[in-house]
Amino acid sequence: MTDTPADEFEFDPSASSLAGTVSEDVMEELLAVRSSIDNIDATLVYLLAERFKATQRVGLLKAVHNLPPGDPGREAAQIARLRRLAEDAHLDPAFAEKFLNFIISEVIRHHQAISDNHNGGNSNAAGR
Repeated sequence: MTDTPADEFEFDPSASSLAGTVSEDVMEELLAVRSSIDNIDATLVYLLAERFKATQRVGLLKAVHNLPPGDPGREAAQIARLRRLAEDAHLDPAFAEKFLNFIISEVIRHHQAISDNHNGGNSNAAGR
């Protein structure tokens, strides 16, 4: 791993292996749509960061009160809710569920680490 500052890795929004293989008009439209995608991706990163800040607070609350890192009832309700939202938004509900399951597994991992840290590495402190 290098100590190169992040700003030295500049993002080139026009980077494409298609340059020179498609008409200029098509490339221009492609880059315009990709610019919107880039903005959405940046927003997703910041939204996920905010979500994880909130779940860190939940993890600390759980650790302080010796609650388990996971909450299967809450998780099932959230998955069902997100599947319905995905259907309403014309997004594949199976994809939404996979995405949420990944996020949930990361949150639980973080909650376990917070609990271990708070309880001196005693993962049985949650009464499991």
